[in-house]
This record gives sequence, structure tokens and C-alpha cells, in this order.
Amino acid sequence: MTRTAASRRLLMVMPYSQFVRKAAEAGFEVWAIWDPSLREREYLDEVAAHARELLLTDFGDEAGLRALIAETVRAHDIGTVLHLGAEESMPPAVAEAEALGVSPNPAAAVTALNDKAAMRELLAAHGLSPVRSQVAATAEEVAAAVARLPLPVVVKPARASGSRGIALVRDIDDLEEWTGRVTEGALAGPYLIEEFLEGPEFSVETLSADGEHHVIGITAKQTTGAPFFIETAHVHPAPLGPEERAALHAVVIGLLDLAGYRFGPAHTEIVLTAHGPRVVESQTRLGGDRIPLLIETASDYDIEAAIFRTLAGEPVEPPAPRHTASVGFFFLPAGRLRSVEGVDAIRALPYVQALHFPFQPGDELPPTTNSFTRHGYVVVDAESPAEARARIARVRGLLRADVREAALAAPEGVLR
Repeated sequence: MTRTAASRRLLMVMPYSQFVRKAAEAGFEVWAIWDPSLREREYLDEVAAHARELLLTDFGDEAGLRALIAETVRAHDIGTVLHLGAEESMPPAVAEAEALGVSPNPAAAVTALNDKAAMRELLAAHGLSPVRSQVAATAEEVAAAVARLPLPVVVKPARASGSRGIALVRDIDDLEEWTGRVTEGALAGPYLIEEFLEGPEFSVETLSADGEHHVIGITAKQTTGAPFFIETAHVHPAPLGPEERAALHAVVIGLLDLAGYRFGPAHTEIVLTAHGPRVVESQTRLGGDRIPLLIETASDYDIEAAIFRTLAGEPVEPPAPRHTASVGFFFLPAGRLRSVEGVDAIRALPYVQALHFPFQPGDELPPTTNSFTRHGYVVVDAESPAEARARIARVRGLLRADVREAALAAPEGVLR
């Protein structure tokens, strides 16, 4: 395919700094749009270092964001607009890109995947991954729906991420706890109420090109379980047999086909139940929790760079894992950090690929109620899942934190 000048001009909304660098390395001229309230100036400078121009706006002003996208596309003859960041600002960005004829995906496809209620409705309409569910507009409607349904059920905001606002409701006390939490967190509806899916959890990373979906890898997940279902560790590649792997591939590719997704990464979460794989949710972005680093550690495959190579016209070649990689998260008591030891010893371990512990003595550690309030992580490589578990355990043992615990106990379900 002949590449025109416009096809090499890329506008990215909310691009992480490495995305801009890797897009430039793939031969693109990049314009970037960010909300300055979401990142510190130093980080925005990193974004700007590899961009032709960094443009700043308020993502909460949807009309302003759309206007800036349109102005930039027309002023610079932009060939493609991509949004690979957080889902909250995707709808106006993709809608405007589609209206301008520079979106690689229909806006409807992005909505069908990112909105949990829309995704569930799409799957139900085609009999794929059947899950009993209802949608409620308000917390009051959730209470009425829960009263009609056999318990337990899972309740969650349809448009939130990072385990925010999710709960297993087994009785009225669970419902009251959830109602207070979503109210305090300003997590608005609609809300999805669905049957509780039992079984091991996985995430499936895909990369699509021209409507063809390629499975890049499957990651096994460990969570706290009820009530918050916060991820505690992941291992990649997931230890699965050929039949289980094929079943996960089929349901994820089926979902992407039904949604009409054409290009880019998708992160789909699955529970492998006794009745087969069931989709929990999907997003039109890369997986969080350092999953791209797990893939690269296990397979020497940079999925972030592959997005831009694919956009430039190169074929997608899924990797073959050669090692095991795992991420383990830190869960400490909530309270004031008096002292911490072991960070340097952890960094010195030859199998540690990344360590993130962003706290200093004197800092206040928040209670862990979702993925955003965990207390850091470590990424290790290994030759097997068992060795990876042992190495994560060793790292956690080396991190010795003296915390003056908060007066209120940490919420139920938080690991100590």
C-alpha cells in the first residue's frame, strides 16, 4: 500500500509518553492532545519531546475536545486519530474522528466494547457468552432489581474501570455498602447487575487490523475476591491447555467481530466457568497492570510498538512465549508510613524487571478499594508459574513497611 503524507500524520488523544515515542519510531508525525489536570508538567514534557505539537484541553469539555480535534486534523492534514488512553474521554474523540473520516474504528464499535451494559446487550442478542443481567439507571433501581434476582449478583457501573464500584451483593448489608461506596466515589449509572460467574479469571490481549483479530496473549489473574475483586497478581502466559486456550480465543474474537471492531488493541476479561468462557468486560485499549511489560518479558514482543507498525501497514505476527512473567501488587495497611526497608534489595534481584513503590516516610497510604489505590507492584521473570509465585512472595517479604494504621479498619476484602 502506498503511504501518503497524510497517512503518516497521526493525532493521538491522551497518548502515554511511550506511545508517542514508538509512533515516531514507526515513522509517524505525531500531534498529541492531553488534559493538563491529569498529568504533571514533567510527564507532559516527555510527551512533547517526540510530538510535533502538544495541545492541551479539558477532557471534561466534550465540545471543546471535539473542536480541537477537528481544528488540528484540518490544519495539519491528519490521516488518523487514535485514542488509546482511558475510556472516559474516548466517546467524543472517536465520534469526531469518525465524522472527519479519520477514525480506524466506527464509534459504535468502541461504545459496544467499552460500555459494559452495551457489550452485555450485544452478546445476549447473538447468544454468545450468555450471562443473566439487568441494567439500572440509578442506585435505587439497582436495589429494586437486586430484590427480584437470585443472589449473589455482581453490581458495577457500566462505564467505570479499575475495579471501581464493583461488588458482590449477597445480602442487604452488601448492597448498602456498595450504595455508599458508589455515592461517595461519584460513580454514576447506568449500573449493570449480573449473575456471579465462578471460575478462574483471565485477560486476553488482541491486536486487530482490517477487521482481523490476532490474539497476542492470555494472562491469568488473581484477585482479592469479594467484595471488591481487586487484582493482586497476574501471570503470563496463562497456564492453559489447548482446548481452554482455543475456547477463550473463540469467544473474544466473536465479541470483536460482533462489535465491528476494525483496528487496534483490545483488552478482554474472561471467567472460565464450568459452562465455558464468559466475557466479563472489554476495552478498546491495552490492558493495564503492566500486562504489556509481561508480554514483552515473556515473549520479547512489544505490543505497544506493534500497534504503530500495524498502522503503518506491517502484518501482525503474534508472539510465542519463551518465559513466564508475573506482576504482584503490594497491599499495605492504610495509615501513615513511618519507614520502609527493602526497596534497594528488591531492585538488586536479577529477576526483577520493574519495581514501583511511590511512597516515602511521612506519606499517607490509602485504603485499597480499587486498582488505583494499591500500593505499588513488582514485575519478575521466571521459568514457570510456580517459580514466578515464589519470586513474588520473596519480594513481598523483603518489603518491610512500618505503618501507623488509620483509626478506621481497612475495608473487608483488602489483603494485609
